Amino acid sequence: MKSVISTVVTAADAAGRFPSSSDLESVQGSLQRAAARMEAAEKLAAGIDKVTKEAGDACFNKYPYLKNAGEAGDSQVKIDKCYRDLGHYLRLINYCLVVGGTGPLDEWGIAGQREVYRSLNLPTAPYVAALEFTRDRGCAPRDMSAQALVEYKAYLDYVINSLS
Repeated sequence: MKSVISTVVTAADAAGRFPSSSDLESVQGSLQRAAARMEAAEKLAAGIDKVTKEAGDACFNKYPYLKNAGEAGDSQVKIDKCYRDLGHYLRLINYCLVVGGTGPLDEWGIAGQREVYRSLNLPTAPYVAALEFTRDRGCAPRDMSAQALVEYKAYLDYVINSLS
């Protein structure tokens, strides 16, 4: 799984060198932000069902046509799958917070997502809206500390940009 540390070590190894001082500074920065990432991961894990529900509800409130016949949410099964997918992205964000890198999202969430959504005729804009709602709803200190929120929002933005 890709993390800042594994990325630095792999790049240095591929170049046949020891990690440079800038490589080590990158690792140092990641380690310094680890406490904030762990806080964000703990808070997200504790409320993931609620966050997923709020995100899905925001999506269907913004795009009510999705529940019309022939649309992506025209049955309870399809609606449940939308919530499942949002929960999947949030779990992957949680994993990214733990490892300190985008590896889980890159490997399990983003690779091939556009092709899958296109082949299933699923619009990505509602997922983007749900994740933007989640990002914009986050509040320090209500939900987590300001630094933890910065770490959390960075991964939300990463997914939003991959879907956009």
